[in-house]
Amino acid sequence: MSESDSPVRVEVTSGPYLVTGDVTLEYQVIAQDAEGASWTWKRGEQVRATSPVFLCRCGHSRNKPFCDDSHLTAGVDGTETASRAPHRDQAAMIEGPTMSMADVRPLCVLARFCDGHGDAWAAVEGSDDPASRAIAAHEASHCPAGRLVAYDKTAGGTALEPELEQAIGIIEDPAAGVSGGLWLRGGIPVTSADGTPYPVRNRMVLCRCGSSRNKPFCDGSHKRAKFSDDQLASYDATADGTDSVTTPGI
Repeated sequence: MSESDSPVRVEVTSGPYLVTGDVTLEYQVIAQDAEGASWTWKRGEQVRATSPVFLCRCGHSRNKPFCDDSHLTAGVDGTETASRAPHRDQAAMIEGPTMSMADVRPLCVLARFCDGHGDAWAAVEGSDDPASRAIAAHEASHCPAGRLVAYDKTAGGTALEPELEQAIGIIEDPAAGVSGGLWLRGGIPVTSADGTPYPVRNRMVLCRCGSSRNKPFCDGSHKRAKFSDDQLASYDATADGTDSVTTPGI
C-alpha cells in the first residue's frame, strides 16, 4: 500500500505519536513453542480508541499506551536519529543459493524470532535445502520490525512478506519480562516531526519506552530499561495454537 492510499497515518511529534484514521489497536504477544523458542504471535485484547489517537512515546504515561502528557515533565529526549534511507540501502545482504536476505541491524527489537530453530542467516545460506528455506521464510517474516526481509531468488527476487492488515500492535514479551514497542502492521506511513516521511514498510516498530537510540524506531532498549506496562502481567508466553503472522509460501 502506498502512503497516499493509506487511511491510517502516524506523525511523530515532540511529545506523543499522533495517529489518524480508523485503526485497530491490539496487544500482540511473543509466544514460545514447546522448545522455548520465540515462534508465533498471539493476539491479546483489542483497545478501543477514536481517531485522532495520541500514543505515548516517552514511556512515562500512567495510561499506557495512550499519552497523558507525562512527557512534559519526564525529561526524555525525543530527538529522531533513525535513517530516512530505504531499507535495501541500509541493509547488509546475505546470499544463499535460492534465497537472499536484507538485514538492517539498527532495527533489531530483540524479539528473538531470528534464531528460534537455527538462525535465519544460516538458513538462507543453506536455502538449497527445503527445510532451511522454510525456517528462513518463517523467521524473517515474523520479525516485527522488518529488520530481516527474505527474498526468493527462484521467483525473481520476490520479497517474502507476510500479508498484514493495517493495525497497531502493542508488543508484550512475557518470556523476557518486558513490554516492547508499537508494531505498525500493513504499511502504515510514518512522518517525522519535521514533516519528512519515512519510507513506508510493511512492518515497523516504534519505540514506546523512550530509551531507543534509533528514534522513532525501537532498537530493543526496552529490554535493557526493563520497561513494562500494566498489561504485561496479563499475558504469558504460552502459544495458543494460532499465529497472527502467516509465513509467506515458498
